[in-house]
Amino acid sequence: MSDARPHPTRVAIVGVGNVGATFAYALLLSGLAAEIVLIDANRAKAEGEAMDLNHAVPFSHPTRVWAGDFPDCAGAVVTVLAAGTGQRPGETRLDLVKRNAEIWKQIVPRITRSNPDGILLIATNPVDVLTYAAWKLSGFPSQRVIGSGTILDTARFRYLLSEYFGVDARSVHAFIIGEHGDSEVPVWSSANIAGMRLREFCQAQNIPYDQHALDDIFLQTRDAAYRIIERKGATYYAVAAGLMRIAQAILRNQNTVLSVSSLIRDFHGLNDVCFSLPTVVDRGGVERVLRLDLDESEMGRLRHSGEVLQKTIRAMELERDD
Repeated sequence: MSDARPHPTRVAIVGVGNVGATFAYALLLSGLAAEIVLIDANRAKAEGEAMDLNHAVPFSHPTRVWAGDFPDCAGAVVTVLAAGTGQRPGETRLDLVKRNAEIWKQIVPRITRSNPDGILLIATNPVDVLTYAAWKLSGFPSQRVIGSGTILDTARFRYLLSEYFGVDARSVHAFIIGEHGDSEVPVWSSANIAGMRLREFCQAQNIPYDQHALDDIFLQTRDAAYRIIERKGATYYAVAAGLMRIAQAILRNQNTVLSVSSLIRDFHGLNDVCFSLPTVVDRGGVERVLRLDLDESEMGRLRHSGEVLQKTIRAMELERDD
């Protein structure tokens, strides 16, 4: 007789360093998952994080939290990959690729053997390259492999614009697209507040439009990680919040538009690369990638971003049997 009982919503987290542990904490507080399994090469670290999180359960939601191993990924709706080595001061995200790609070759097949039907959510940098690597190594349909991409850059961009214009960050609608890194692209042509493009907003509110100030806001956005790493060694609160937003869109089947990284097919000639565009995310993962109407300058910069990533992807020499 088959077990007809519903299965608890499980989320697996592989790698419980700063990002993985902070995400686990945010997930526990959200109540979105009934089960959270923590997997790390340092078993004692995973056990300590699980113990600490379990002591927060009486203040949050009934949740089973434990330190496990790759077979515990079985049945997880989402497996978050936050394993790997971190970005060092002065190091670009793309410098990380060789070290973290080798780690990926070890862990992705072990996850997918245990959980062939789940969604992979990639947090480790360089996230776009490792999202592509996870797709190749997993054999999954591309819809079920998602990178956190520029969700954090977009949040930084919206926050800095909100500070500049004196409005709630949630009322600023603007995207960073392309690589999560130095070649990322601000989409000024569609950035708006209350449905008004930024130049129109300034005119309507009788305030000066200063493109130099806005360009500086983008530079602050692009370089934020470097500045934070110089000061505290790593970034993890905001990226964990971004991962939470993606997980929420998946677990609640929200059809939310988020700037996440996924496999790009035939976007103005760009193919076979992972980077961020506004993307509808639901219970199945990537429902569709939206086709932004970019101006000529933005399109040129996006092509450059795609080429930067493709060059790095080719250097990994990953094979996939389609």
